[in-house]
Amino acid sequence: MTRDFLLLVLSLFLASCGEDSPVLVKAESRSTWGIIQEDIFAARCVGCHTAGTSFAEKSALVLTADVAYSQLVGQAPANEAAKAEGLMRVSDQSQGLPGLLRSYLWEKVNAPDQEHFFADHPYYGALMPLGGQPLSNGELAFLRAWIEAGAPETGTVADPALLADESHYERPEFKPLPKPENGIQFHLGPFDVQPNFERELFSMVALYNDEELFVERFEISMQSGSHHFLLYSFQDETPAERMPAPNEIRDLRDEQGVYVFDTVRTMLFHQPIVGSQWPFFDFNFPAGVAMRLPKGMRFDLNSHYINRTDEPTVGEAYINLYYADPAEVQHEAKIFGLSNFDIALPAGKVTTLSEQYRFPERMHIMQLMSHAHEHMTEFRVELMGGDRDGELVYIAYDWEHPPILELDPPLVMEPGQGFKVEATYDNWTGRELNFGFLSEDEMMILYGFFYTD
Repeated sequence: MTRDFLLLVLSLFLASCGEDSPVLVKAESRSTWGIIQEDIFAARCVGCHTAGTSFAEKSALVLTADVAYSQLVGQAPANEAAKAEGLMRVSDQSQGLPGLLRSYLWEKVNAPDQEHFFADHPYYGALMPLGGQPLSNGELAFLRAWIEAGAPETGTVADPALLADESHYERPEFKPLPKPENGIQFHLGPFDVQPNFERELFSMVALYNDEELFVERFEISMQSGSHHFLLYSFQDETPAERMPAPNEIRDLRDEQGVYVFDTVRTMLFHQPIVGSQWPFFDFNFPAGVAMRLPKGMRFDLNSHYINRTDEPTVGEAYINLYYADPAEVQHEAKIFGLSNFDIALPAGKVTTLSEQYRFPERMHIMQLMSHAHEHMTEFRVELMGGDRDGELVYIAYDWEHPPILELDPPLVMEPGQGFKVEATYDNWTGRELNFGFLSEDEMMILYGFFYTD
């Protein structure tokens, strides 16, 4: 018998020895790229990056097996900031660390380096996978080895054993934000959150600006345990008696869990400015776009903490506002909040709620972010109207840290077009759930930054 014949017999024998054996044979014969495509991209990325989806159109990137390699390796990214800085989607021009640092894909998936990502590359968009758990440390190590080897389509350049590491990045300890050189910082806390309690509080702060200002960037940092931090302004028609005293802490509920009526009444006059459910948030408007702050601006700082332990915890939040040069502002940024307050979720059932929202004027939408509470299992946004009717543009599965989708270029909505918003909830409790402020109640909100023509 020849050696080749013996190998053929052995492979046929292994294929007949149990259902696990063929997988082992296949895994050993796959290239590094084949494993990335089949085990990482197909499982984590293809759901969005498929031909015809809005995600694929916005990024100009399809990751199905037929075109993924040709669209990734040696190709310039659609993101203009990354392209201007000389990155490729995956570099094929350098090996080792230089190749890694010139690869846009690595920037987008490298969650352990997210502080660098958001601080140094504010225009690169959101980390990926959007709406899902970051790649495991093993997947990242495997992907890195492939990129550093020059991203070959064939051959083995990374050890499949790396994939056995299923641990994920854990965010480091909270650190205060440094004050901006051209801007202003607000600080809320530290404050106590009693055991097995949700504390939501507000504090009004005045800017004391005698001329209008423009903000081009927001930065937020929070202690762990936060459900959200929101920055509000007050509507023009806010009665003087409803305007809170500066710098005073106003709780939404007292220590017995009873709602404070005065606080609730003031909330009726809130106008959202910016917010985040992520411990760290850094957002830059595109060049030429900024949010206007009129003279005499007053803000309401809002923090919501959840403590489900038997020990007290501490809440704390910082927010930085970075000023823009008024002479460079071409478009005024605004924010919308599309809310559904008609929430009735029967006990012990899975329920999907659907709402439609249409815009009366041409909109350039720069960012989308959902907000819901702990019973939400899926939050979907589809386009309505136009030639892209029905396309999925946003999805979230994580109620605590929903993805923040940055749209560059902006998503343009013509008058009469809009969004179909669907949220699915699993009410595993024995009571009907309705709209409410606690995490055990529910919400259904879509926020977005935009500007008009």
